[in-house]
Amino acid sequence: MSLSMEGIRPHYPDYSNAPMQRHFSPYADNGGSVVAIAGDDFVVIGADTRLSAGFSIYTRDQNKLFPLSKTTVLGCAGCWCDTLTLTRILTSRMQMYQQEHNKTMSTVACAQMLSTMLYYKRFFPYYISNVLVGLDNEGKGCVYSYDPIGHCEKATYKAGGSAGALLQPLLDNQIGLKNMEIIGDSKLTIEKATNIIKDVFISAAERDIYTGDSVIINIITKEGIKDDKFELRKD
Repeated sequence: MSLSMEGIRPHYPDYSNAPMQRHFSPYADNGGSVVAIAGDDFVVIGADTRLSAGFSIYTRDQNKLFPLSKTTVLGCAGCWCDTLTLTRILTSRMQMYQQEHNKTMSTVACAQMLSTMLYYKRFFPYYISNVLVGLDNEGKGCVYSYDPIGHCEKATYKAGGSAGALLQPLLDNQIGLKNMEIIGDSKLTIEKATNIIKDVFISAAERDIYTGDSVIINIITKEGIKDDKFELRKD
């Protein structure tokens, strides 16, 4: 006895008369990663220069670090149009503070102001991974990281952006000394922090297509901000 194929043929619904749907998203993820490490009297922050969307690279030389004062730098990764809007407003508010109080806003105050600005936009948040670094009121390095609606966390090291989940465990091991059986010289210097940032970005470029090309590094001390740059793979 043969079984007819008509009896087991799957039934597919007919979508030919269904209404056509259009989707729009106001956000775009342009990739990028930011890494910051703070020491006793310094802080080092680095960000890659690749600006992309999907498998398209818009530019290979986009600086994502924004100096706000001589001791404060903001690193941004994510939606580039939101980054431009946020940094423009943040810069103007710091200028207003300078003109009103005749002094530069401190890193701690700037971190609180950024948290307030992000919370103000909580119903239509900026699609950015923000890492703000600088020297606090005692001259020690500090790193502030944020979620999209303004929650702020102070730490000594942080990775954010498209490769943040890949880089944070490496920083936990190398800087936080977690799961380390043999600990050598644990003193953190500017040279050691800079080399670790270079190593983690080399690692990120091998695994994340949105991180690459080159890395711009800012070294912040009481003397000011020093710039550095090194190349990553281009493919």
